[in-house]
Order: sequence, then structure tokens, then C-alpha cells
Amino acid sequence: MTMSLSAELWPDVQPDAARRLMLAAVESFARRGYHATTTRDIAGAAGMSPAALYVHFPSKAALLFTISRSGHEQTLGLVQNVVATSAEPAEVIRRVVEDFVAWHARRHLVARVVQYELAALPEREYEIVADLRRLIENTVREVITEGVRAGVFQVRDPRMAARAVLSLGVDVARWYTSRNRTTPDELGREYGELALRMLGAAVPPVE
Repeated sequence: MTMSLSAELWPDVQPDAARRLMLAAVESFARRGYHATTTRDIAGAAGMSPAALYVHFPSKAALLFTISRSGHEQTLGLVQNVVATSAEPAEVIRRVVEDFVAWHARRHLVARVVQYELAALPEREYEIVADLRRLIENTVREVITEGVRAGVFQVRDPRMAARAVLSLGVDVARWYTSRNRTTPDELGREYGELALRMLGAAVPPVE
């Protein structure tokens, strides 16, 4: 991951020093885990003194929260964008899974921190992120419910089905690396078809 990537990941975060700290935190959390990472580790990786970190973030937990909230806001946005551009449940689910999986593969280090360090968040910050997770899940559940009503999907519990569909993307962050021969977009397409099969839907041809 490069510093130019930090601007791409967090375009709304200013100044650049704050993004550098977020990038260093992602790399440290993904490699060591949140609890084993110190603020000194993060500041050093960003080329700063430990005191400089506190100019931009009041604590290590605040850094994790900023990273986690941003990642969930980004994935919520991509899910909502797909839902807003199509009314066909099968097409929506396929495109949601394609984009969701590709994001978790392309941003696998960030996604690993976003998805697997939730328990380290303080209670208030955890609830904010949990609300974003519920919005994502509820959006997918509503599409699946609509598909069941239309006879497109064959599932008994749309809520459980939504969690299963989303777990496809979440798990990608656990094992995907830049050395993988399958590109994020290719992986997304494969998982999109897999999700439709999970829901008992016919798999339409890719246009």
C-alpha cells in the first residue's frame, strides 16, 4: 500500500498526515492485530513521532474507529448505489455481491481491519459501526425479500440469507492477498453467480 493509495482510500480525510497515520495503522493492525499494536508502532511506520499522532487522533481507538466507520460507509454506499440503479432482484444481488466482494479483495488489508477488529472498538463507537452494518444487511434483506415475493429466490429466511450472502465478501478479506491469481473483479463475478445459486435463482448470462 502506498501513500497515494491512502488518498484514494480516504479522500475526505485531511490533512495528508492523518491519512498516513491511518495507512500505517491499517498495516500494523492487519499484521499484528489491534491489541498488539502500539501508538509508537503506528507513528513510526508513518514516519512521525508518537506525540504527532495525538495531533490528529486522540487515541489508538479513535484511529480504529475512523478506519472502521469509513470502510462501512464505503460498502454501504456501493450497496445502495446498486439498489438505486436496478429493480430486478436477481440482478441487484449479483451486482451487490460483485462489488462487495471486489471491494474486500481490492482493499483486503483495510477490509481485514474493518471486519475483524470490531470487538476492539469502544462501546459507543461500536454501536455507530453496528448501525452501519445493520443498514447494509437490511438493504440486502429487503432485496432478497422482494425476490422471494416475486418467485425469483427460494429461501425461507431472508434475514439469514442476507447474512450468508454478505459473509461471502467479508470472508474474502481473511484470505485474499495481492499474490492471488484471481483478480478482485473476477472474484466478484464468480461470487455473484454463487450468491444467486445460494438463493435458488436462475443465473442470467452476463451482458
